[in-house]
Order: sequence, then structure tokens, then C-alpha cells
Amino acid sequence: MDQARTTISKIFNGEPRSYTRFNLTQNMEGDNSHVEMKLSSDMDDEVEANGVGENTNQHNRPYYPSKLNQRSPKTVCGCVIGILILFIIGYLIGYLCNRSTDKTEIKSDCPVFNEITPVRAEPVYSLDWSDLRALLKKKLTTNNINSNLKEFSSASHQAGSTGDEALANKIMGKFKTFGMSTWTDEHYVKIHEPGSSNNLVLFRGNVVGTTEGYLAYSALKTVQGAALYAHYGRAGDFKRLQELNVDINGKVVLVRAGLLSFAEKVSNAASMNASAVLIYPDPVNYNIKEDTALFGHVHLGTGDPYTPGFPSFNHTQFPPAQSSGLPSIPAQTITIRQATEIMSKLGGRTSPDDWSDGMLRDTMYKLGDDGDVITVEVKNVLIQKKIHNVFGVIKGYMDKDRYMVIGAQRDAWGPGYARSTVGSSLLVELARTITDMIKNDGFKPKRSIIFASWSAGEFGSVGATEWLEGYLTSLNLKMFSYVSLDEVISGFDTFKAAASPLLYELLENTMKQVSSPVDATKSLHEQFAGSSWEKSVMEPMGLSHSAYPFQTFSGIPSLSFRFTSSSKAYPFGTIEDTDQNLERYTSYNTLKLAKTAGEVVGLVTLRLVHDHLLKLNVAKYTSVIRNYVSQIRSKVESRQTSGRLPSTVTMQWLLSAQGSYDRAASALVSAIRNSDLDDMEQCRIINNRIMRVKNGQAVSFFPVLMYFLLKKETEMEYIKGLFKISNSLCC
Repeated sequence: MDQARTTISKIFNGEPRSYTRFNLTQNMEGDNSHVEMKLSSDMDDEVEANGVGENTNQHNRPYYPSKLNQRSPKTVCGCVIGILILFIIGYLIGYLCNRSTDKTEIKSDCPVFNEITPVRAEPVYSLDWSDLRALLKKKLTTNNINSNLKEFSSASHQAGSTGDEALANKIMGKFKTFGMSTWTDEHYVKIHEPGSSNNLVLFRGNVVGTTEGYLAYSALKTVQGAALYAHYGRAGDFKRLQELNVDINGKVVLVRAGLLSFAEKVSNAASMNASAVLIYPDPVNYNIKEDTALFGHVHLGTGDPYTPGFPSFNHTQFPPAQSSGLPSIPAQTITIRQATEIMSKLGGRTSPDDWSDGMLRDTMYKLGDDGDVITVEVKNVLIQKKIHNVFGVIKGYMDKDRYMVIGAQRDAWGPGYARSTVGSSLLVELARTITDMIKNDGFKPKRSIIFASWSAGEFGSVGATEWLEGYLTSLNLKMFSYVSLDEVISGFDTFKAAASPLLYELLENTMKQVSSPVDATKSLHEQFAGSSWEKSVMEPMGLSHSAYPFQTFSGIPSLSFRFTSSSKAYPFGTIEDTDQNLERYTSYNTLKLAKTAGEVVGLVTLRLVHDHLLKLNVAKYTSVIRNYVSQIRSKVESRQTSGRLPSTVTMQWLLSAQGSYDRAASALVSAIRNSDLDDMEQCRIINNRIMRVKNGQAVSFFPVLMYFLLKKETEMEYIKGLFKISNSLCC
């Protein structure tokens, strides 16, 4: 114990041992620092001091002086200072390396913007617009389009069939070959197919020909009634019959195909209490064989009518519901031969002169009488089918969370060459062209592009609508445009388009930059626009347009266009939709027209993903809304004058809503004009404001609301319509 005490006493009170201490405390009396060193003693003392020195007699050895005692204070200080200098140098090197690494990582992910002093990001692309135009025209080739047409052509690829699935796999394989990220969207939808025996049509008790065609979603029943010829089955046609004091109630109505969708024809007839509808292709409109059957659907809407408003996912339980657009009366298509057998024998009064321009053989086009009884028996079968939508994406380099979609229908009832094969071929060729521009030419789109191949399009854009219903919340926030490739070619002497007013300016400018397939010395605009391009080219987006659900259901600015014929209607929905017939309808310019259509879609797409600002003209809606409001005002004043509307009904709400939109649009245009468009963050803020205009579904749906309001006949419907439209503009 005494020895231990002595050792501890030496450690704390005696000569310092076992450690070295540097006192760097500032000397209060001077500028110099005081340094104090304490050196360790011999090894025996050190062991004892650490408490492990028992049995010291067994470890006796000679005493060796410590080498530390031989070092001078100057040497020790030099070593310490050297170590400190090395430490500081290493610290600085590590700091600089970490700082450089941090900068590199931030730059590779996305541009960083300081909230107080914005940092201007360098552009992520180097190609200007003229370069992109030239590249697109060079890389989009008729040889590749022709190769795709041959590969995707199929005699049987109805929705949910093995042929449809095989095409889906081919398209997905192409996308993967191009290096695109791909995925599929699976739905279980209900569709109509023909029953084990054909539907029947009897005239005066006798079966009329063989009924091979059918109309999906028709009411499944057998009805009987007197025949009535109603021209095209438009609302105006039925109104004309009423003016002629013709009773429509309970009649089996015969109407021509064309001018409006099958669903609208049946809906118009049902609203007049007709018992059934027969639709036939008149030779004045169609150049097809007498026994060629028509296929179509009569759902006044889009998507699966048995899951209205929600997606048809597997094993997802929803309350049983049906779309209000399902008809309550049976509808059936008949051939030219069947129509001739019925129409040539009709009695009654002669139809109006402008209804008698048809070309059925030996037919006087009479309206029919009570003795011309027709029986219609519809025996379609409702079945569930699994369908697949296929997607491939090109991700943007700046705003990858903002995207547009280019879509094409993949299925068809028959060969569907113009209906689906051309669109699918162009979809794949555009994907190849743009990915090639990115890989080999340095093109870096700011925003993402999704390429979509839809199934069940023949049943009313079922695949596309189910996708919209499933992901509507996300799509409304991130998707800024949709372009359809369906039915882009069915003739060559006319160019027609249907689009959101937000896209009018972009489409017009694109038409000025694409050469006409008819005359290469002229642009599309020069060839087809005339003195007023909107009147010559633009048409309302109807139910038959595949872009309709995007425009009306989700409020996404959409574009659909087509090269068509001004004379005969193309035989969509028949077995005559083949490559040979399309060549005949296009005067053997199918490939040239396909390339031109691809250039239109390609340039629209590049503009929307290349420029700093989205090319959506919000000011265009101002004139569109003003025009419709003016029409409604005239209609209201007319009805008030005739006493059909009370004088208390006012346009004030609608006029106020119109003024609110005008002011908001003007403010946004002014903000764009006064902004630095080279500032990436500023452009993103403005683009978000533009997308909020787009996301106002009622604003995008405004022309459709106006259209239906102008058709209202009752006071209550009119008042409800005015209220709905004024709310749509205020939202």
C-alpha cells in the first residue's frame, strides 16, 4: 500500500510521468502562449501506476532511461507544429473535395434555385427549332412506316382476343428495343358480342336477308312496329317529321349511317319514343358491297358502361350501376341489300326532297305507313374480357413529372387497317424517331412523352377511358396534352381536325411548317386552310373522336385530325377496311399521307416538350366563350319574346363569369409578356398557371356544354344549363 501511495503521489504531485500535456491557454499578461510539458518516468513506475505491477520482484530487469527524456523541448514543439500543419492541410483538402462532390450531385439531379437570388440554369439541350424540324423530317421515313404496317396488319384482333394480345406484345417489344421504360394497364370490361345465332330483322313477317353485323350495348329484346324512314336520325330530322305531323311513337326507325355516331342516332330516336332503330349504309355515302355488314356501338358515352365513373380493375367491388348512356331500345345494322328490300316496298307519303337523294336500287324513299311492320330481335351476349393498354415513356430532362400522351387504338372488329393498323404503326415510328434523336443527335426534351396503345377502342374508347378513370387525380395534375393517331388517314383531298381551343394556334403554326402530300410546293395550311382556316379545318369534337374522353371527361387539351375524302365515307367498322381499299381511297398515297400525319404529330409533340413555355394559348378561350355567350343571349331573348322563358331569367351570372375569365386570361398573358423566359424557374411557375387553366375541366368542356344548352327545348333545362355553364367559368 505504501508503495502504491508513493506511486500515485509521484503521478499527481511529483515529477510528471506517463503523458505529455500542452497548455494552449492564452497568457493574460502577454501575447505568447504558455506551453508546459511533463515527461514519463521509467517503465517499472509506469506499470505500477497503471495498477498492474504486482509481483514486481519477479520482473526485475536493468533500468533503461526513456528516449523521451533525451528530446529537447524545441524538438517536441517542432513535431507538434508539423502534425498540426498536416492536419490542417488534410482538413482543407477533404473540405474542398466534399464541396466539389456536393455541387456535382445537385447539378446532375435537377437545377437548384435560390429563393432570394434565383440561379439561372443552363439549358439542357443544344438543338434549336430548325434543327429539330429537319431531324424529324429526315428520320421519320416511309420505309419504316411501311415495315410497321406489314408487321401490325392482322385479320383478327378484336378487343381481348389472342390477336389483340399478340399485337400488344409486338408493340411493347418495339418500345423496349428503343430503350423506353414500358408497362401495361390491365382491365376487366364488359362488352357485347354476337350470340350463337344471328340477330333477326323481319319485314311484313318475312326474314330479311342475313344479319351478320351488330351494335354493341343495344337493348336486348324483341320489338315490333311500323317502319318509318328518318333520313340520318338527327334531332333536326325528327323535328322535321313532327312538323309534317308524322307520329313517331312506337315506330321502327330506318336511318342512314353517317354524319353522326350510331349512339346519337339511337338516342335521338329513343327520345321520340321510337321502338327500335335500323341503320344502313346508303350507296350515296358508301362505296361498299351490298352484303357488307356494319359494326359499331350505341353507348352514348365512353368507357365500360357497367362501371361508369370508376375503373374496371379486377376483383374491385363497386355498387352495381349502369351508364345512363345505354339505350332503352334495340338497335341493329342492316346491309345495303337488306335496306333495299325494305325501303323499296315502303308505302305512305313521299319523304322530303332533300331526303330522297339516296341511291338504293328501285327505291322511292317513302316514309312508310302502318302496314309496313318490322320486327327486330337482338340477341347479343354480354361477356367480360381482359384487355391490356401498353405504354412506353421517354422521360424529360427537366420537368419529367409533366407529360403529354400520344395514343392509338390497337383493336378492330375486322381487319381495321385504317381504323387501328395505321395509327399503331405511326405510334411506333414516332417513338423510334424521337428516341433516335435523343440517343444520336443530342435532343433533350424538357418534358416527358408517353406513347399509349389502347385496347377496346371499338366499343367507345373503353381502354383509354378506364385508364383515365383509374388515374384521374394524378393525370389532372401532370398531363398537359393528348394527341390521337386514330383514323388519321381515310382519304386525301380534305384535312379536318378537332381540338381544344388551347391548341388551335399550335396546330395552325404546325400546318404552315408541314408540306402538303397533295402538292409538295405548298404547306398543309396553303393546301387546305383557305381564307379562314378555322372554318375550313376545325370541327367540333364529337363522341366518335377517340380524343373525346380526354377533352371532356378529364379536361386535358386534346387533338384529333384526319386526312379524309370529301365524297364517299370510308368503310370503318366493316370487313372492307383493308390495305387495298385504303390505297384506293387515298389514290395510292397511303405512305405519303402517313408520313405527313406523322410529321404533324411529331412537330406538335416537339413543340410541347421542347419550348420553355407550354404552347397552350389561354387567350383563345376568350373569343370562343364570347362567341357562345352571344349565341345563348340571342337564344334567351328569342325564347323570352315567345314566352317560353320568363323575363326573370337573366344572363347576368353568365356574363359575369365570362368577364372573370377574360380578366384572368389577360393577367396571365401579361405575366408571360413581362417575364424572363430564359429563367427556368419562372417558366415553370407560368406553366403551372397554364396547366391550372387546363385543369379546369368545365372550361375545357365549355364548348360541349354550350352545344347541348343550345339544343335545350324546355324552360327548366335551359335554366339548369345556364347555371351549370356560369359555374364552370367561375371554377
